[in-house]
Amino acid sequence: MSPQLFELAVDLILEREKRYHELAYYFLKEALDFTLWRVAQDNGGQFRQVTGQELSLGFRDLALEQFGSGTSSLMLKWGLRGSADIGEMVYLLIDAQILCKLDSDKKEDFAAVFDFDDLQHEGGPEDERT
Repeated sequence: MSPQLFELAVDLILEREKRYHELAYYFLKEALDFTLWRVAQDNGGQFRQVTGQELSLGFRDLALEQFGSGTSSLMLKWGLRGSADIGEMVYLLIDAQILCKLDSDKKEDFAAVFDFDDLQHEGGPEDERT
């Protein structure tokens, strides 16, 4: 996807949807790239569509890597409380035809994966045992 197309889509979303800060969408794009790369590493170098849970965990792990102990407060400033908000943003981008989904994908795939408030009580991504 071209950066200009993504920027235009985010601008259009923000005209009607004010829940999430503009930077949250750009970080989501970065987290998607990070998650695709991570999944490909575990898949013999082959890319595939990622699940809502995989994207949520990739988003969380990248946020912790980049923002450390300030992750929870930054995400709250951006309007995100947890993985369900990541799903809301993904589906706004799907509606804008920037991202695509499989018939089996659901917004609920993002629900209850984690809350950013819980990150204050964890040591980081290595605490997630799946």
